[in-house]
Amino acid sequence: MPSPEKRLEPVLGIVGGSGVYELDGLEGARWEKFESPFGAPSDELLIGELGGLRLVFLPRHGRGHRISPSEINYRANVDVLKRAGVTDLISISACGSLREDLPPGTFVLVDQFVDCTFSRAKSFFTKGVVAHVSMARPVCRRLGDALEDAAREAGIRAVRGGVYLVMEGPQFSSLAESELYRRWGCDVIGMTNMPEAKLAREAELCYATVAMVTDYDCWHPRHDDVKVADIVHVLTSNAGHARELVTTVGGRLAAGRPPCPEGCDRALENALITPPDARDPDLVRKLEAVAGRALGARTGSEVSS
Repeated sequence: MPSPEKRLEPVLGIVGGSGVYELDGLEGARWEKFESPFGAPSDELLIGELGGLRLVFLPRHGRGHRISPSEINYRANVDVLKRAGVTDLISISACGSLREDLPPGTFVLVDQFVDCTFSRAKSFFTKGVVAHVSMARPVCRRLGDALEDAAREAGIRAVRGGVYLVMEGPQFSSLAESELYRRWGCDVIGMTNMPEAKLAREAELCYATVAMVTDYDCWHPRHDDVKVADIVHVLTSNAGHARELVTTVGGRLAAGRPPCPEGCDRALENALITPPDARDPDLVRKLEAVAGRALGARTGSEVSS
């Protein structure tokens, strides 16, 4: 384990929607193709430098928004981000509000999730290598602090803390579902952050979510018919704030960092159950990028063309 004094060179990963990758000041920007043993990721990676910090962006739905939430290959996405050297991953996602006091235009720095998805591959560790990581605190507090400070500096209205209910989609909620999620104490609702957050933890990445409220979910008496056009309008107006937030938080991370105080970057140390002599060698090879450190395999290398 690195000593507490040693500062690591961070690589900031951003996974999000259109507009975010149009970053002012992104130097040497280039699209690179990365391959994953878990299949095809959503798109190529946009790689560049922002104020001395290496930045890697992945459009979650592909450029042109071609992939629905249920069809995203979340495992391949996280795998290629790790192959590109990402250490800190920030998710920027549109969502609906389940609370009156979180109106459209609000940024919520989520710290908890309720996973109601059901048709997605949710773990890198399948038959042959078993691991159980903790998801008690799924968001890295250090990254959350940096985002909160950056939002304040940029003058962006951001609420710290909240529960993100991740539904399967692609349809929106029924009224009964929306009311149920409110009774559960959830704050926002979306379709994309699970299993992304779980896979980021398995890949030993620090992970945080910025949920951009685009509408009230259908529980709201004046917003019971969610229209895609309205969501896109708010999302477009929020894109500038999202880019500014990324630029500002990037400056806070550029100086390097110590090992994660919450252990996000060491999540597998006490999670692996299968002993080395019983592990499937084919799966171990597939896991070299996301779990090579913990498995003792060679470090994952990027495969680009």
